[in-house]
Amino acid sequence: MSQENVEVARALFAAWNAGDMDGLRELYGPDVIVRAPEGWPEPGPFVGREAVMRQWEQQREVWDADYLEAISDFIDAGDRVVVRFIWHAAGRGPEAGIELTGVNTVRKNRIVSQEFFWDHAEALEAAGLAE
Repeated sequence: MSQENVEVARALFAAWNAGDMDGLRELYGPDVIVRAPEGWPEPGPFVGREAVMRQWEQQREVWDADYLEAISDFIDAGDRVVVRFIWHAAGRGPEAGIELTGVNTVRKNRIVSQEFFWDHAEALEAAGLAE
């Protein structure tokens, strides 16, 4: 089942990079909770699929183009998938390259929780893994 969870996390990246916001929406459970990293401008948490999608759509409106680049493997941690990535964005002002680690909790092929960390080691610890 955990390989299925990795595929859900990969699908999230694919949907985001394709601009497929409807496909992205379908990957989230209705009661999903997303927690931004410490110091993020909109601190959240964002609770519920519609609140999460509103946040993602607002972030996308800021830039003319953006994409996610995984810079680590998708790490299978049972019901969690951990991945280090860079969110590249360009088009209004200077280009951005924000490096984060996401910890995605997946149940029944839907993301039910997402938490983002600046520090990869902290994310691994939150997922019950040691670096």
